Amino acid sequence: MAKQLSALADALEVVFDEAVVNGDDNELFASGYLRGHFDLVVAQLELQGEQAPEKLWEELRLALHNTRGELNPQDQQHVKNMLERLIAAADNMASID
Repeated sequence: MAKQLSALADALEVVFDEAVVNGDDNELFASGYLRGHFDLVVAQLELQGEQAPEKLWEELRLALHNTRGELNPQDQQHVKNMLERLIAAADNMASID
């Protein structure tokens, strides 16, 4: 049942990889920070049998909100920008299908 979510998560790896290869220090940091939250949220949703991508973004935003005290405002913005890149990439993938 969570196959759709798993396929999306796998497809979005390219966005994280691109930040590692081509990103500056801020993008590299944001990518690594967000990747940890992303992987955890995906795993939790898969355990629940959830497959809706909308739920992924909702839960990921909630996780970032709950840990916002870990980052200074500038780093929070970098992570938010990375999240928006992920969402845009997912939207592009959905429009191609």
